[in-house]
Amino acid sequence: MRRKRPRRRRKTIEAGETLFFGTLASGSSGNAILAGNRNRGFLIDAGLPAARLLENLQRTGVGPEQLEGIFVTHEHGDHIRGVGALARKLGLPVYATAGIWEIMEAEVGLLPAAQRVVVAAESFALAGLSLTLIHTSHDSVESYGLLARAEGLTLGVATDTGVVTPDMEEKLRDCDALVIEANHDSDMLRRGRYPWHLKKRIAGERGHLSNAQTGEALQRWIGENTQKVVLAHLSEENNTPALALKTVVEMLRSHEVRQKCGRLKIRVAPRHEPHELIVLGEERRSYDDLQRERAGRGAAVR
Repeated sequence: MRRKRPRRRRKTIEAGETLFFGTLASGSSGNAILAGNRNRGFLIDAGLPAARLLENLQRTGVGPEQLEGIFVTHEHGDHIRGVGALARKLGLPVYATAGIWEIMEAEVGLLPAAQRVVVAAESFALAGLSLTLIHTSHDSVESYGLLARAEGLTLGVATDTGVVTPDMEEKLRDCDALVIEANHDSDMLRRGRYPWHLKKRIAGERGHLSNAQTGEALQRWIGENTQKVVLAHLSEENNTPALALKTVVEMLRSHEVRQKCGRLKIRVAPRHEPHELIVLGEERRSYDDLQRERAGRGAAVR
């Protein structure tokens, strides 16, 4: 049984704030990410029971009435477990490609036609955001990340991919924030108790990114605009939050990323608990104000 952790002080979203995001849960036991613009939001996946999703959502300070839909990245159970129940309870439309709908329809269950939205184009709009599909590489019928844009800010999301695809390489550069998979440590996976066929699947081109693969990709992707990176979908068996963070930070430090982006912060998504909301518009304003204040005092920004 999971121990209950102390509840974090909730970060509420006010009408004047802009692009926000946070994981509600992250890992093979269930995945869901909350994102939105101003006071409008949506979920990327809903891989937990509906009751747990609503509990974790409430802990972020965002109400269910602010949700405008659910986007499904792929049809695996840890990403769709709560989709049907939550959509029926809240009357939410569910967005997925035709290929994913075909496979997940039985699991999701009956939904009115108006709640079954087939994503047929690379880009679409939801919750005040412009969303663009990012092709990933996973052992599912199809799999996608998302690039979300609002008011000059960008959030890139990509988990469940065995390699960095050309689409990821193109679209995830210099985002203001990234939620990116750091699933396993290669040595822990190799020495661990998983059977060989499962190890091969995880480390394969349609499996999951290792800490080192993610670190290498971030060396290329992080730019002057990048404020936040959240490492997500960590394996409980073949990784630890401390190891994932240490590996990625050391790789970025050796690559002198801090010279490109002195305000970069890297965090790890909790497995069962919601991550505190990150509000990009708020952070950009505060950073710009700090620059102006220091410039007025004649101090350099380091």
